[in-house]
Amino acid sequence: MASESKSTDEWVLARDRAKEKLLACQQEHNVTSCLKCEKILGCEIRAQYVKKVYESMSKGQGGGFEF
Repeated sequence: MASESKSTDEWVLARDRAKEKLLACQQEHNVTSCLKCEKILGCEIRAQYVKKVYESMSKGQGGGFEF
């Protein structure tokens, strides 16, 4: 169980780091949402954040999330 907790922390920490980068980018571009940014299409920072959110939800087990 301790390894499961450690693994969970790894995914959560990666997600949180990605979120910090995203928020810093939003602040740099003076927007409160990526949807308000002219660079949203093809934005690597946003794409990495979304990827890390999915990974934190699946704990790195893969699989897809359907919308």
